Amino acid sequence: MWADNSVFYQIYPLGFCGAPFENDGQQNPRINKIYDWIPHIKKLGADAIYFSPVFESDTHGYNTRDYNKIDVRLGCNEDFAKLCTTLKQNGIKIVLDGVFNHVGRGFFVFLDVLKNREASPYRDWFYIDFGGNSNYNDGLWYEGWEGNYDLVKLNLRNEAVISHIFDAIKYWVQEFNIDGLRLDVAYCLDRDFLKRLRQFCNSLKPDFVLIGELLHGDYNQWVNDEMLHSCTNYECYKGLYSSFNSMNMFEIMHSLIRQFGPESWSLYTGKHLLCFTDNHDVSRIASCLNNEKHLKPIYGLLFGMPGIPCVYYGSEWGAKADKKEGDSALRACFDSPSYNDLTEFISLLSHAHKNNDALIHGAFYSKVINNKYCVFERNNGTERIYVAINADENDVSVSFDAGTSHLRDILTGMEYEFNGSITIPAYGVMYLTP
Repeated sequence: MWADNSVFYQIYPLGFCGAPFENDGQQNPRINKIYDWIPHIKKLGADAIYFSPVFESDTHGYNTRDYNKIDVRLGCNEDFAKLCTTLKQNGIKIVLDGVFNHVGRGFFVFLDVLKNREASPYRDWFYIDFGGNSNYNDGLWYEGWEGNYDLVKLNLRNEAVISHIFDAIKYWVQEFNIDGLRLDVAYCLDRDFLKRLRQFCNSLKPDFVLIGELLHGDYNQWVNDEMLHSCTNYECYKGLYSSFNSMNMFEIMHSLIRQFGPESWSLYTGKHLLCFTDNHDVSRIASCLNNEKHLKPIYGLLFGMPGIPCVYYGSEWGAKADKKEGDSALRACFDSPSYNDLTEFISLLSHAHKNNDALIHGAFYSKVINNKYCVFERNNGTERIYVAINADENDVSVSFDAGTSHLRDILTGMEYEFNGSITIPAYGVMYLTP
């Protein structure tokens, strides 16, 4: 699958483009702002963009009004189609947010139910009780997503609903030439629907990728040959920043061993999960870390561990935002990309990741674990790379068996004579290969 070999860049378009939160109905081609960022995205080494919701919605994108129309606050379908063509010409794949668990109250089908009640031909598109009432005093009750009644839950066992969604996906492939979907709250989706979705998307494009938003539990229940290709690796998301803040690298290493180690009981060996330090739903990593000097080593770990690395726009230069400030703070509008040492370092990591198969398909072996540093091996059978991370403010000398007397750091090109130990610089990252 192409996504296994990629570096993703996530954009939340409504925030990125500075659109008003409420849908004002005024068409504005704000999406064209992305053209100016293409050189930056390419320099960063990303070759796939995951777009959070782009379709017409009530407010934040996840309360969809129309699956077949780009949100007017971003422009029109033609604007987005032209952008997608340009992205493809620049070697950038396109993954859209597929929000299929629920729609907004402004969705045309739901509006018909509110108007015509029992007489609506769409009454079975949702979970409706005409004898109840809603928080909006509609004179009927309906199921909302996790108690959020601006998000009306769809009945994914209704053939008309399934056909409507599949027709929209086919249109997105034809109109925008998309390469995959990130499925919102995939853990809520009907599993028979997911199986049919996989079959349908395979029929459209054999290499079409489905990445589910999963939080916890056994990801194998969703990521398998019948349903999703990949999912969000939230388990390691928490372990990444927590390990640095507590200066306890055992936490993230034990998660990686549990997920990808060589033991027979490892959960996801051979799978490629979407890995990240932050996204549009959580505090930015620069606001999570107690020590900003840990930004480089945490990205070094992200790009060295098994999985598909994903960078959230703005975090590549250390932008800050705390979840406590609200979603709008997390989904900021930046006038232009910024460049600093972190940006350049992530670019270096990105190119190293894509150009060394051991970092993509290589097995995972833990070599050294200490509270303040760790070393692990990625080995694809023909090449091996030792990822060395030091969270400490001091240089550390680390001993391990590399089976060689010579190592080269693919990040810097530096050559080292290896007599069983190597010095990792303070807050350092090394990708060492024989």
